[in-house]
Amino acid sequence: MGFREKLQDYKRRLSDRKMYSIVIAVIGAISIWGLYQYKNGANLRQQLDNQYNRALYDMIGYVNNVEMLLIKSLVTSTPEKTASILQEAWRQANFAQAYLGQLPVEQNILANTSKFLTQVGDYSYSLNNSLMGGNDLTDEQYNTIENLYGYAAALNRSLDELQGQISSGRIKWRELEQKGPGIFRRASANVTAGQFENIDKTFQEYPELIYDGPFSDHLATAEPKGITGDMLDVEQAKQRVIDFFGKDRVESVENTSKNDTDPIRTYSFTVKFKNVPEDQTAVIDVTQKGGHPFWMIYNRPVSEKKIDIDKAKEMGKAFLESRGFDTMVDTYYLSEDNTATINYAYKQGDVVVYPDLVKLKVALDTGEVIGLEAKGYLSSHRTRDIPSPKVTKEQALAKINRRVNIVSSGLAIIPTDYKTELFTYEFKGRFNNQDFIIYINALTGREENVLVIIDTPNGILTM
Repeated sequence: MGFREKLQDYKRRLSDRKMYSIVIAVIGAISIWGLYQYKNGANLRQQLDNQYNRALYDMIGYVNNVEMLLIKSLVTSTPEKTASILQEAWRQANFAQAYLGQLPVEQNILANTSKFLTQVGDYSYSLNNSLMGGNDLTDEQYNTIENLYGYAAALNRSLDELQGQISSGRIKWRELEQKGPGIFRRASANVTAGQFENIDKTFQEYPELIYDGPFSDHLATAEPKGITGDMLDVEQAKQRVIDFFGKDRVESVENTSKNDTDPIRTYSFTVKFKNVPEDQTAVIDVTQKGGHPFWMIYNRPVSEKKIDIDKAKEMGKAFLESRGFDTMVDTYYLSEDNTATINYAYKQGDVVVYPDLVKLKVALDTGEVIGLEAKGYLSSHRTRDIPSPKVTKEQALAKINRRVNIVSSGLAIIPTDYKTELFTYEFKGRFNNQDFIIYINALTGREENVLVIIDTPNGILTM
């Protein structure tokens, strides 16, 4: 082979190698691009799923509010109170419908559910206007509200079932379009179209309902009334922490921070205990003034349940008395994961004072208190000048809707959204297999509030 032939053969082989390299490079680039697009698509899919999950969660919350408001409107006794509750129902139904529109389901599938929420809102709004004009509910209107409550409860159950299926992975959002009709049509297909007005309305921001026991999340006062004593330095506050847990138990106490911005100023400490694993520490905040316990959580496992809720309530009350919280009575509780969160309210004479609230978390293996929150108590507590009722219990009882079967009564002070308090009769009753608490002003006879008692397998809450 001559020199020219060798040179041409070398160029040909070099060209083949370059082409091979180029092909490999192109395939590699395509693979990398494809992997990137796949990961990017998966991330986008996850972001969409998260948005859908949040929309469903919010929608369920608003539908649940509508259900509770409708049944509350059935037990109120004055047009003014019924009107205010139905106005809330209108707004909550609008919010529910807004989040319904964010779900990835064709609108024709959601038509009946959307129609139901529209009808609930429109009817509530029209009744609100009528009641504000001084009219009472007619029997026909009352029956319509009762029917709407039943449909709202059914829709709630369907939505809870759907959320459970999505959370467990049995249904994917992309599959919902095919499975949507049976889920969303079950509860709302039978709602009639009559008696509803088409009213043009706009959304307005509205505060959430009260959960976790009556008035547990009431507004804190700007100037705490329940804090007494002298200002303490860190070492003095540290000694209060040792006294709180017991010096025989405490191995060390470390100051971690200082809060000078909130109305209730505190020191924060981490506490280690003797003869327990190092990771089982407690975190506690005590007030700079007086060294009162403000918040505490003890991180230890509770693997089994040995005591019942009644014993836990007794042990919690004894704990509070030993820490300076006197004459406290348990109100509502929630039990889960072998612990019980119990609300205690101050009682002055025969009057339960709900603003002065302390929450305890009690371990149901030994009855040890492993959590405390005393913001309500420290914000509001003092000895009050409670007047004698100007309205008798019988007169107050006469103000209550005759359909409610009253089972107990007492006196209570309740907070308002305006940082004031009301002296009331507290009536507990039952209607339509549902328990209620109704508050009638003990000075004016005005119906002030209605709460629904939620009796769950894990505890008793109100809404």
